[in-house]
Parts: sequence; structure tokens; C-alpha cells
Amino acid sequence: MRYASITDRLANLGSDKWEIHLRGRELAAHDASVIELTIGEPDVPPDDALLDICAEAMRAGRTRYSNGRGEDSVVSALARKYSRRTGREIREENVLCFPGTQTALFAVMMGLLEAGDEVLVPDPYYATYEAVIRAPGAGILPVPLRAEKGFHLQPEDLEAAITPGSRVLLLNSPHNPSGAVLSRDEIAAIGEICRKHDLWIVSDEVYEELTFDADFASPFDLPELADRVIAVSSISKSHAAPGFRSGWAVGPAEFCQRLLPLSESMLFGGQPFIADMTAYALTHDLPTAGGMRRQYKARAAMIAERLDNVSGLRVVPPEAGMFVLLDVSGTGLTGHDFALRLLEERRVSVMPGSSFGNAGGKLVRLSLTVPDEKLAEACGRIASFAGDLVQRAECLAT
Repeated sequence: MRYASITDRLANLGSDKWEIHLRGRELAAHDASVIELTIGEPDVPPDDALLDICAEAMRAGRTRYSNGRGEDSVVSALARKYSRRTGREIREENVLCFPGTQTALFAVMMGLLEAGDEVLVPDPYYATYEAVIRAPGAGILPVPLRAEKGFHLQPEDLEAAITPGSRVLLLNSPHNPSGAVLSRDEIAAIGEICRKHDLWIVSDEVYEELTFDADFASPFDLPELADRVIAVSSISKSHAAPGFRSGWAVGPAEFCQRLLPLSESMLFGGQPFIADMTAYALTHDLPTAGGMRRQYKARAAMIAERLDNVSGLRVVPPEAGMFVLLDVSGTGLTGHDFALRLLEERRVSVMPGSSFGNAGGKLVRLSLTVPDEKLAEACGRIASFAGDLVQRAECLAT
């Protein structure tokens, strides 16, 4: 039988990247000692107020069809949020709602790219980026992020990577997997290069509210870039509500109008009861994000204290988010082999850096979304494993 070429373009770009995570889940089903440090799923529940709003809306009959742009309540709330943030008027025609950031990214890329176009992506990058770029037939142009620069995208590296086929920069700050946060000045310099080369900027801002000490900055907030930036985000991380799948894209009105028929063809609206919950989340000061910020910052510090002086390991301190990168090159293993053997031999499941692009080959990513005592136990197992690897290597060398 014949299949559409998109199935070939996306082959091995789905669950294959989560191979070790899925293997860990299999082991955990029969072995309670497995500690999972793979995915970015908050370990706190959504605020009770959000659950109450959602349940009340369902009981009130908010279970009927919506519309392609999004429920008025959440569209208006988003327009107000971004008007406050940018200091300029953001209207309802600048907003499109989607079930999560992932769907927003997919739709946005389908609306911007043709077969043969190229997207610049700082590398390492989130595991699904390559798939949303390949889906319309575009290619990915990795821009290496340098550890010695704190995984902050350097303007000169971006400009060196641009080709005549470049159409979009997919920017992610706060960054997954490194936790790097670009400053306003850094973003302005990057934006100037995008203006010079007439590039769109798609800005994934899902970790906006989980910065530790650095200030969040967005290209969408700079007036000189407003006509070329689409910001995507959701309540998945900020409000500990990943399963509700509530996200959005905010950008130029013309772009949103052109993308609306695509959105309607895919979804024709989300769930009104989830929109009501999202509108409440966007218009009320809830403690969820602040609590996670403090907790994840403390856990990142604990990992650094316990692992940074371990032979063969180097911790990359994050500035935001819910992950820590660990450079394991000193153990003599690649990130993938380290992660696989760590799971099989010490029952700790981490993500190999290779799931996040070519630049992640010597890295593994640890999630901060487990209780402190489990994280401490995982650090002990990782330290012991790395120590054994280095000791064996030294014995073989003598």
C-alpha cells in the first residue's frame, strides 16, 4: 500500500526519541526501585481553583462545540496578558488557541514553511522540534549552543548558519534542555540578524514563569520585531496542567488570519470547560509557578552539590525550567550509553542528550520533578555508577 511522504519524513522522530524513558516505564511496572528523571511533568497538582472551575463549567453545560480561534474568555485573557507584557495593544485577532504548545508549534510551522525551506534551531533542542519542522517538508539547520557560553545562542553563530533557504528561527528561552535564559539585549541582537535576513521567529515560551533568578525576555515584546514573531505557550508548565492540553499562539493579525482555516481544519476548537479554566489561570495570581520555581531551583542546587565533584561528571547549572544537564563525557561513555546502562544497572531513568540533537551527544538530562528524597537517592546511584566507570577505565589503563 502507498502512504503519504509525511510518514517517511516523521519516521523515527516520534516515540523513538523516548526509547530509554519507555524502557524505564516498562521496568518500573515490575520494579518499584526505578527512579524516573526523564520527562518534564510537574510533580504538583493544578491549583484546586482550576479544577473547580473546570468541573463547574462541565456541569454547567460547557461541553458543546467551540470555534476555531478559541473561546472568547481565554482569547480576551490572552490579549490582555500580552498587552500588559509588551506595553502595546494586542487584540483578539492576534490570538489563536490550540490544545497545548505542541499542537501550536505544528500548526505554526505548517503555516510558515514549504518543502525545501530551512529552520534554524539552537542545538541541543527539544525532542519534538525536528518533527514539526520535517512535517511540512522543511529541513532543520542546527545552530550549536556552546557550553562555555552557558548554552546562550550567540548572534555570530546564528548568522554563520543562515543559508538562502532559511525562513524561520525556532527560539526557545527559557531553554529546554539546558535551562538557559536569554537576556533582552541578547534577544535584540538575535532579532536584528533575523530582520537583516528576513526571518520569522517562532518563540517557544512555555517556561516563561519558571525562571530562577534571570529575567524572562521575549522577542515578541520588542516593537521592532513584532511583525515577524509568533510566540507559543501553554498552561502545562506554569500551572502544572500538562494533561489539560491548553495552549496558544500569539502573533501578527495577518498571520493568525491566514492560519485560522488550518486550525479549523485540524481541530475546529477546543473544549470550552478547559478554556474557562485557562482564562481563570491567566487572570488570577495563583501560587503554583512560584512554588515550582523555588522547589526546582533548590533541587538543581542539590544535584550540583552532589554530582559536580564526582569524577567523570560535570553539572550544567540551569537558569530556569525543570531540568539539569549532566556532561558525562568524563566517564568514557556517550550520553546514550550512559543513560542506557544507568537504567539497566542502577535503575535510574534519564534522557540521553542525543534525543535533543547532535550537540547533546555527551550529555544526559535529569528532571527536577520528583520528590527531594527520590532525587537524592538518584544522585547517589548516579555518583556510584560514574565512579565505577572511571575506576574501571583507570584499571584498564594501568
